[in-house]
Amino acid sequence: MIAPPEFHRTWWYAYRRVNERFARMAAETAAPGATVWVQDYQLQLVPRMLRKLRPDVTIGFFNHIPFPPTEIYSQLPWRKAVLEGLTGADLIGFQRPGDAQNFQRCVRKFLGVRFTNGAAEFSEAAIADDAAAASSSAPAQDENATEDQETSWTVHAAAYPISIDVEAIRELASDPKTKKRAREIRQELGNPETIYLGVDRLDYTKGILHRIKAYGELLEDEKLTVENSALIQVASPSRERVDSYIQLREQVEGMVGRINGQFDTMAHTAVRYLHHGYPFEEMVALYMAADVMLVTALRDGMNLVAKEYVAAKQDRSGALVLSEFTGAAEQLKQAILVNPHDIDGLKGAMLYARDMSGAEAKKRMSSMRRQVLTHDVVDWSQRFLEDLAKYGKQSAESDSDD
Repeated sequence: MIAPPEFHRTWWYAYRRVNERFARMAAETAAPGATVWVQDYQLQLVPRMLRKLRPDVTIGFFNHIPFPPTEIYSQLPWRKAVLEGLTGADLIGFQRPGDAQNFQRCVRKFLGVRFTNGAAEFSEAAIADDAAAASSSAPAQDENATEDQETSWTVHAAAYPISIDVEAIRELASDPKTKKRAREIRQELGNPETIYLGVDRLDYTKGILHRIKAYGELLEDEKLTVENSALIQVASPSRERVDSYIQLREQVEGMVGRINGQFDTMAHTAVRYLHHGYPFEEMVALYMAADVMLVTALRDGMNLVAKEYVAAKQDRSGALVLSEFTGAAEQLKQAILVNPHDIDGLKGAMLYARDMSGAEAKKRMSSMRRQVLTHDVVDWSQRFLEDLAKYGKQSAESDSDD
């Protein structure tokens, strides 16, 4: 609910058609007894569609964004259809336990099915699909199957916090070229005492305006100066043909222009605003150069930038100011947690991060690095797929018993 929702039936019809195309292609492509892992909210209808076409496959779904509570979700005109689509999966993964709980509550309210210890039973009549049956590339179904044959399966829903490719970042952070580039970045900014960094898609959920506003007010309050500090804001282009994103870009660029117009000197720029993407090598150098990372998302399933920053800080320096509305806040508890809507609180956190002692900074960063380094993207995918294989096997054994 960061922006008012819009509900258009034509959008829903197109969404459903796209999901049907993905489900059919997966059904035609997957080997007998295969595992299919469906990713994110764009394909929420695929699991149930695929189960109808191919009841022999094991289906996983991972939701990368927050799942809303019932009070918000209930507004969706197609709320039952989306839940029915998701519950075609054997395992549904969420970023946070709260997201899994919201999903389970919505299923109970709108589908009348209760989860117990993260699991619920579903069943329906298996309906033969003419197009799938006619496709020569679709595996043949059991010739004894009938249209009114009952299929049942168990749906599991739990949190599997996603992570990053730690090894790739560690390798880059150890590279002398990356270290040299990090030093060059500081030199290009005039070697300020404190470099604040924000890295986001240009998206209204990321709280970019909030952090720039807070930084501008700190300059007005003379708590920061352009001589001793700098803010780098990387805002990668995103959905540039969508009106709300066009408006956001105009607002961000307008705010940056006003701050720079008021505080820039011939030698120093208050806000370095960079509206384009960068190679990952450059991003790691930016992480290494930055003293304070600002992650002020208004709502975020996880936010991997926070974890990337921590992984890049091999010397355990730096401070992370992290929105409590990100999934990462539940794992990186030693970050300086903030409510980005509270501009005064955000300003205080930015100053606290600047003034933090080296010993405290290292203690906080060491704790966060242990979390990130031991729970990387490989660990995330392995845990999900291992559980999916286990649950898929249990469902298959249950069907054979029936």
